[in-house]
Amino acid sequence: MSVSLAPERAAPGVAANDPRPVIKSAADVSSLVNRGAAIGSDARIVVAIALGGIFLDAYDLGALAFGMKDIAREFSLTATGTGFVAAAITFGAIIGALLGGYLTDKVGRYRVFMADMFFFVVAAIACSLAPNAWVLGGARFVMGLGVGIDLPVAMAFLAEFSRLQGRGNKAARVAMWCPVWYAAISVSYLLVLGLYAVLPEHNAGWLWRLILGFGAVPAIAIIAIRSRYMSESPVWAANQGDLKSAAAILKRAYGIDARVDETAVAPPKARRATWSNYGALLRGVYLRRTVLATVIAIASSFAYNAVAFGLPVIISSFLAQSMLTTILASLALNLCFAFAGGLFSVRTVPKYGAWKLSVVGYAFQLMALIGLAIVGKPSTGVEVVIAIAFLAAFLLGQGVGPGSHTMTFASLSYPTSLRGVGVGFNQTLMRASSTVSLFLFPVLSAALGTKVFWIIAVAPLAGLVALFAVRWEPSGYDVDAEDFAAQQTR
Repeated sequence: MSVSLAPERAAPGVAANDPRPVIKSAADVSSLVNRGAAIGSDARIVVAIALGGIFLDAYDLGALAFGMKDIAREFSLTATGTGFVAAAITFGAIIGALLGGYLTDKVGRYRVFMADMFFFVVAAIACSLAPNAWVLGGARFVMGLGVGIDLPVAMAFLAEFSRLQGRGNKAARVAMWCPVWYAAISVSYLLVLGLYAVLPEHNAGWLWRLILGFGAVPAIAIIAIRSRYMSESPVWAANQGDLKSAAAILKRAYGIDARVDETAVAPPKARRATWSNYGALLRGVYLRRTVLATVIAIASSFAYNAVAFGLPVIISSFLAQSMLTTILASLALNLCFAFAGGLFSVRTVPKYGAWKLSVVGYAFQLMALIGLAIVGKPSTGVEVVIAIAFLAAFLLGQGVGPGSHTMTFASLSYPTSLRGVGVGFNQTLMRASSTVSLFLFPVLSAALGTKVFWIIAVAPLAGLVALFAVRWEPSGYDVDAEDFAAQQTR
């Protein structure tokens, strides 16, 4: 449905020549959002704040990459206890994603986002002050709840505060989660590097506490600026039948002074937010999209966690160098390839689409993993260079393809009424895959050595098979129109 730029008949109390756009339904609100915000509006700032939440997610998940040995030594942990502390945040994220997806659709994007920021603050401070492993594990679990809740709401903000077509479209904005994620990982590496350089050796045990506690800083900053810029999603508000609130949000966040047609019949509400909506993801037109998004998410998560989170171990085994060399090499690979690949994908997805970029990314990863398996453990300088090049190709493929567009497929395969549960369902399975991957990689690596890369290569192969089986392109597609068509039939 198109938006009326001038009313056919003036509403009571409104001049007939009123130039403001008229909104009569949620479809009209969506159409205005799809055209883009006015210059100087707050929509980009809302997107930036949502990306700040994703930064926190990545930072908190990766903050212990270099601290587990110190934690195990300080608390005299067994291998089981160490695993408990390491996995606590992932288990929290699994539960948080399932809960957060439902709440995002039920009570709105704004309320959920504002609430989950407090999880990050409280949990980060508790982690930094933890007197024992039980408190640390519990705090990391609470932090995981925040991470899990945040992804569905952040993706909803990115999708619902962006235009449909052109540069900076919905697919590009959602894909921004990828370079932001890698930027957060790089910040954690830089923080480790800085603290590693300045902390006296006898205070080295403080390193992990300072890194975890730092996570409260950006969360507090987001809380401080939320009231000035954050708004509810105008499309979500309109879907609840509240066109007046949607119009107010359009004016505040988009710089669009629209008016509600008071003579229009009250618009029907969108699909009610219930737990049964998770079942709707597995019916009708959404089944194929859910299967594709799920396979991509699981494949991407399994391969990335096995390689990227094992990157310090892999590099140290290749180079047999110091902790400092390992940190610098990990940082360089993340910034130069994963982060750069993510930026490239954001810039090019409006032109090429998420499907093609995902195919290219998985092809890079499959080639890289087969190459790593063939090279094995390098024994010469040339073989070391080749192995590092394959690691770089893997991370570049992650940034260009599945790393960026896991969330594109999960977020833009569903209309506003199902977006929260769609991302929540996807993230629940993705986090479960991460848990399995983080557990299996060291076990398989110890048993198989570098032959483990043959096992990991199954993941990008599965992603390619799914993409060619389900040729679904979410970029540039107005998925919310499906909601509006359903409303008209009710």
